[in-house]
Amino acid sequence: MTDIATRVYNHNWKIDPIVRSLLDTDFYKLLMAQSIFRNHSDVRVRFSLINRSDKVPMARLVDESELRDQLDHLRSLRLSRGESTYLRGNTFYGIRSMFGPDFMEWLENLQLPEYELERRGDQYELTFEGTWAEAMLWEIPALAVMMELRSRAVLREMGKFELQVLYARAMARVWEKVQRLQPLDMRIADFGTRRRHSFLWQDWCVQAMREGLGPRFTGTSNVLIAMRSEVEAIGTNAHELPMVYAALAADDSALAEAPYKVMADWQRDYDGNLRIILPDTYGTEGFFARAPEWLAHWTGVRIDSGDPLTAAETAIAWWKRMGQDPRDKLIIFSDGLDVDKIIMLDEKLRGRVRVSFGWGTLLTNDFRGLAHGGALDPFSLVCKAVSANGRPTVKLSDNPNKAMGPEDEITRYKRVFGVGRQVAQPVVV
Repeated sequence: MTDIATRVYNHNWKIDPIVRSLLDTDFYKLLMAQSIFRNHSDVRVRFSLINRSDKVPMARLVDESELRDQLDHLRSLRLSRGESTYLRGNTFYGIRSMFGPDFMEWLENLQLPEYELERRGDQYELTFEGTWAEAMLWEIPALAVMMELRSRAVLREMGKFELQVLYARAMARVWEKVQRLQPLDMRIADFGTRRRHSFLWQDWCVQAMREGLGPRFTGTSNVLIAMRSEVEAIGTNAHELPMVYAALAADDSALAEAPYKVMADWQRDYDGNLRIILPDTYGTEGFFARAPEWLAHWTGVRIDSGDPLTAAETAIAWWKRMGQDPRDKLIIFSDGLDVDKIIMLDEKLRGRVRVSFGWGTLLTNDFRGLAHGGALDPFSLVCKAVSANGRPTVKLSDNPNKAMGPEDEITRYKRVFGVGRQVAQPVVV
């Protein structure tokens, strides 16, 4: 087992880069990249990294040259032969050779496009632009770099014994959570790549979950860790797809249909358990009110904003209206999960629907209160598509605190999608 404290104490990025591989990303990014490669190869998209937590002054904590070194290192990465063989030949979700030869040839020759980095006060403005399939693959590694550089900046001020105690306490915290989940008959996966404390820590958390939960631990979203640990790579699709499809819509009518156009393309590209609906980009209730009948035959729904029980009840009611038995359907929860919420949701929905959990930041970055002044507490850092072919993107969400886009476009989208009063909830992570 890796001695994380000693590795941290001896950090030298040239021999221990934050991102070690293009596969150090979430599985859904590769699935989406293949779909985009097939359907929208000529679309240009701009991504921007956004710190929702002003209390974390990234530009004061992280040296700009160190950040540029890590970003430049990312642009030097290419798929290794072994990584390519894994993607070409492995079985994902019961499907062998999920990634086609044309996409794999493109991915094997991929170099991440150039980045733009500027300091604005106490924050960095980091953006990426290129063809959609290229630029989108910056998102997860860019977030991982920023999060771990912040961790390293704090840890650099600690001595060797202090680091040993810090990680001992963090390990005990994770293991206590795992022990609380052991009595539950549930399915849970690691979704913690994007806002992890570090790569080494995420890998440790995955191994702890694997040992502590056995078959109830279904895998990890991190492709590199899945490959090395021989566990399942988990993931489907994200808000990015409807956001870009909507931005490309020619008029209000096409805008209203954009979320379902996403699903139609996805259904053509993927089958089975990959058919998971993400309904909240422009409001869950409105999505289901207008959803076509064929979507009711999909495997399930992922809940990623708003009140999770309300969203689950909305999905269950929709399935019933469509003549489907909710007990045959799957709901995946993935927003701000920790043990208490997981246990509550499992108890409330047991026997009514199949439930699974994608556990993110509070698995792989729960150092709350373990460093002086909350210096290692997790915070909300996101990287989103902000424009497509020069047109702004919009996200409404079921939580208005997660909304993004120009105010006039947000107003238009609310009108088109019939979004009424929303209840704001704190964005913890």
